[in-house]
Amino acid sequence: GKSGLIAIDAPGQQVLPRTAVRIDRTRFEVRLSVGLPAAGRTILGREAERLLTETVPHIVREGVLRADRARLRRHLELADQQAAIRAWLREQGCVAFVADGSVLPRESGASDRPMKGESVVPFRSPASLAAEIPVPHRGAPIRGMAIPKGVTLIVGGGYHGKSTLLHALERGVYNHVEGDGREYVITEETAVKIRAEDGRRVECVDISPFISNLPFGKRTDRFSTDDASGSTSQAANIMEALEMGAQVLLIDEDTSATNFMIRDARMQRLVAKSKEPITPFVDKVRQLYEQHGVSTVLVVGGSGDYFQVADTVIMMDEYVPADVTEQARRIAAEFSGGRAAEGGDSFGSVTPRAISPGSFDATRGRREKVDAKGLSTILYGVHAIDLSQVEQLVDPSQTRAIALMLQELAKQTESGSGGELTLKEHIDRLYERIAAHGLDVLSPYRGKHPGDLALPRKLELAAAVNRLRTLRARAK
Repeated sequence: GKSGLIAIDAPGQQVLPRTAVRIDRTRFEVRLSVGLPAAGRTILGREAERLLTETVPHIVREGVLRADRARLRRHLELADQQAAIRAWLREQGCVAFVADGSVLPRESGASDRPMKGESVVPFRSPASLAAEIPVPHRGAPIRGMAIPKGVTLIVGGGYHGKSTLLHALERGVYNHVEGDGREYVITEETAVKIRAEDGRRVECVDISPFISNLPFGKRTDRFSTDDASGSTSQAANIMEALEMGAQVLLIDEDTSATNFMIRDARMQRLVAKSKEPITPFVDKVRQLYEQHGVSTVLVVGGSGDYFQVADTVIMMDEYVPADVTEQARRIAAEFSGGRAAEGGDSFGSVTPRAISPGSFDATRGRREKVDAKGLSTILYGVHAIDLSQVEQLVDPSQTRAIALMLQELAKQTESGSGGELTLKEHIDRLYERIAAHGLDVLSPYRGKHPGDLALPRKLELAAAVNRLRTLRARAK
């Protein structure tokens, strides 16, 4: 079993607030897990003594007291630079930045480390989108591609790097460690990857901006289902993200429902709008930006109809980006395609939801059972919450934190006026406590430290709540 095991929660490529190490003005605390040597159910005393008095102190001396101070300083200086780029994006009205020389491809589908070798093509910004950002601890500014707010398309042939760029932008909501290759790939912190998710649960979500007039009079302004389709799940994912305050949507057509993304002129001729419940995203993406200020970065390879609504078009050619915005506009003007817009005059409203007491029922038998299993599953009572398609979860320690956060939200909804608060208000309240007291407030060990938690974003916590089979909500 764990006899003799000494472990610490190891970080990955992303920089996350963690409980494995805690530093304040008076102390430096490293939190280890130690499995005492045992034979069956009996602790081996002398072996345990050596482990605790010799082995653990040796690890502390070598791993903490003799830490590479130069490397630590570089890490802190890199964090300052990343913060400066994020501030620059806010000031300049941009949603993302990709520095020249960045290495975006990963070494394999199962690895988050950078690809190496002669075939790697370092990123190089097109001149028209290039920006130079002054940062501290560096003599020269950092040059790279700045993506402005609005509707941005990433186009190009298959296997030329479209999805690789989008994936880097997805992970750019987090800072990265030195040597990752994406240290200076920075994305607006609330950017959310949106995809279709067949079979997921949806509870009382207003998807009417995209879907209405369902057969048999089923409501879409209060839409609930235990088995969402591709189009309804993608609509729900967007509206839930907007409910939580997302300012950027990241979408890849490869993981989207086709009928949600586009309805071409020929299909419009054959199937009248009165018989089609879905208003495709192409007819809403422009309104979403102009009326709600929410930008979209969209990978497309099969529909030029998006040219007419785009502010910026980036073509990936053998992993090298080019600004083809003007060319795309000329093509859109020349080939109108005869397609009629179906989005109406406005995007529609984003409706907050109040969470009903009893939504967080984790009862299994006579006890409450909440447990995280790896990166993408939480066992909650008799149900499993599937987070496998919540693509910006990057560390199992985040999932463990989400499992404990669900228990805290359960307490909040059951107390006082908790049933009157919206989902966003509940999550904001919990994060205010964490900001004041640290992730230790989630500890299930009655005051003892939890050493294996990492902070998820509010958006991923909300995604877990929204996939909870016992969730009950109402529109406010």
